[in-house]
Amino acid sequence: MRDPYQVLGVSPTASEAEIKKAFRRLAKRHHPDRNKEDPKAKDRFAEANAAYEIVGDKEKRAKFDRGEIDAEGKDRFHGFPPGGRGAGGFRQGRAGEGFEHFSFDFGGPGGGARSGSGGASGMEDIISELFGRGAAGQRGGRARQAVRGADASFEMEVSLEEVAQGGKRRVGLASGREIEVTIPAGIEAGKQIRLRGLGEPGQFGGEPGDALITIRYQRHPVFEVEGKDLRAWVDLPLEDAVLGGTLRVPTLGNAVEMKIPPGTQGGKTLRLKGKGLPLKSGAGDLLVRLNIQIPSNDKDLEALMQRRREMRGARSS
Repeated sequence: MRDPYQVLGVSPTASEAEIKKAFRRLAKRHHPDRNKEDPKAKDRFAEANAAYEIVGDKEKRAKFDRGEIDAEGKDRFHGFPPGGRGAGGFRQGRAGEGFEHFSFDFGGPGGGARSGSGGASGMEDIISELFGRGAAGQRGGRARQAVRGADASFEMEVSLEEVAQGGKRRVGLASGREIEVTIPAGIEAGKQIRLRGLGEPGQFGGEPGDALITIRYQRHPVFEVEGKDLRAWVDLPLEDAVLGGTLRVPTLGNAVEMKIPPGTQGGKTLRLKGKGLPLKSGAGDLLVRLNIQIPSNDKDLEALMQRRREMRGARSS
């Protein structure tokens, strides 16, 4: 195998955090489940795993840096030390025996996988974090556990008219697929629409996650939303404010008529029961705030107001 530092793309002086970050990047890029059309991805993924098993483990990294083990984690042979035990777990035979009588001892440093601060267990934690618990089975012959895919979350803004009447909307998913979403009439802001099986794909045969669409209300040119209620400013002619009359008021459905009592003041709020948001939990009210319109360049009105001012001045003197 190549030098593990070269495989991970880091220098021999890299910190543990830099090595871990490099492995995460390679594992995510070359994971076989994300590269099903690339037959070489599996080999690159396995090479990154093997490299991280060496330099991601403090003990093994120190031995590799000292030249005691090679890039595959095997002990380098430096001759037999006193006592007859070889550096790689070999035991020397009796006097007169040839090399064919050496036996393997897998309890040595180059033996079975050992868990340190990094290495095998740390690598599995990273792969599990990126791809789910079953993904760690990619590195060996252990049985892979089916893992459900993650849910994918989206937000969708709907108009108040769609809230009142319901509707349909085409949306694009992260996978590139476009689907038609039904917007139920009366849905409240913050509620979620769950689309089964349209989230992230599962791992190792696991079922896909769901797509969760959170509803938000679009700003409306006429109405402001206050819980279930709607608030709107409506212009009121001066003569209707003085004499009373009937005013047509917009709603989310058809416009309705509202009676205006004589002497109505500007800024007064009138309530129309049941004309707010028609939610499933119940309809709100429409709060109509009146904005009295004063005509400009109306000579008759100006003359009337002038006479009223003079009469007020005479009464006060």
